[in-house]
Amino acid sequence: MIQNPKLKELSFLVYGLGLSGCSVVKFFKKNRINNFQVWDDKEKKLYKNLRTKNLKKTLIKVDYIILAPGISLLKNKKLLKFKKKIITDIDLLYLSNKDLKSIVITGTNGKSTTCKLIAHLLKINKIKYSLGGNIGTPILDIKNSNNELIIIEASSFQLSHSKFIRPNFAFFLNLSNDHLDWHGNKKNYLNSKLKIFQHQDKNHYAIVNKKFKKLFKRKGFLSKLTLPSEKEYKEIKNEIKNDYLKSNINDENMSFVYAFAKLIKVGKKSFIDAMSSFKGLPHRFEIFLKKENFTFINDSKATSFKSTQLALSSLKSIFWILGGLPKKGDKIKISRFKKNIIKCYLIGQNINFFKKQLKGKLAYSSTKNLKNSIIQIFKDCRVHQNSQYNILLSPAAASFDQFKNFEKRGEEFKRLCKIYGRKYI
Repeated sequence: MIQNPKLKELSFLVYGLGLSGCSVVKFFKKNRINNFQVWDDKEKKLYKNLRTKNLKKTLIKVDYIILAPGISLLKNKKLLKFKKKIITDIDLLYLSNKDLKSIVITGTNGKSTTCKLIAHLLKINKIKYSLGGNIGTPILDIKNSNNELIIIEASSFQLSHSKFIRPNFAFFLNLSNDHLDWHGNKKNYLNSKLKIFQHQDKNHYAIVNKKFKKLFKRKGFLSKLTLPSEKEYKEIKNEIKNDYLKSNINDENMSFVYAFAKLIKVGKKSFIDAMSSFKGLPHRFEIFLKKENFTFINDSKATSFKSTQLALSSLKSIFWILGGLPKKGDKIKISRFKKNIIKCYLIGQNINFFKKQLKGKLAYSSTKNLKNSIIQIFKDCRVHQNSQYNILLSPAAASFDQFKNFEKRGEEFKRLCKIYGRKYI
């Protein structure tokens, strides 16, 4: 139950009935908060009896507008003048529980993996926790006792409108060009991430990428600053017996987890033991099949070149499948990884974009889809006499031109590799 009875005195509009919007409605009903209405730009039968009859009037009258995270004010001008009223489902969690103990993790890349690593560390060390947010389960849907730590994966969309977020531990992993069409520019994108520190006090911790040390201090944030060190993590890396963590793809994430472990007094041995038993996430450098001299890696979650280059730096003899909807302003800087790549296979509707990026730098084929890519790779393998091949899907682009999401893309890649692997190997 909520700890703040004043919530029942406020009025709300739930704007957008997606996953998070519906969870807000359920939260209100469960806690007998009755002064709210709903709105969705699409005609939906769901919660039809709660739908506002006059949107313009309701926007003016309500105390707070709980906005779906996918809605950008740049593309929804009618909401812009109500910006001060806009909050998120995460804000509602903090408003309802002033004693909330939380970990909030944000960054362009590695959020979900870091959340899962933190969760695993806490589980192995018998520290109670719950996990939700952008990682899958809406934050208001999770079951949490008063003494539990809540791990929250927070997107820049959620943070952009946040007004009450107040984590005990705030993680800012990294920043690269992403979601610029939603935020308008990189400055706005960065400022949304920085909101996780805005309401922290001297009893809270900020675990921040060292690149943002000066910015953090310049902003005058009050929390205790911790700068993770990849060098320090690598000193113990070899003691972790885990194939998933052997490559350098998770070194940045792991340095944050190690820094956090020290803050909560988890010793080095306990940290090593916990990480040794960690299972990786699907679609994130997922080595799902090894057959003869072939290793198949599903890295479908890599939707920008920044996230793709981690895989390219960790492997050799790569047949690289890429393509889809590129992020605004994204560029493929391939010189450091050129020696690791045998050939590229371009898929999706934006093949010309990737051709321009790779022309004169790497050999490539325009295979258009995953099936053709895999068949062509097996044909090309006959020409090359390598002892080991790595077949890598790491698209450096979003999936929406051909797939519903990156998960569907990754699952289809795995399915096709298994089918044609049996035929050609």
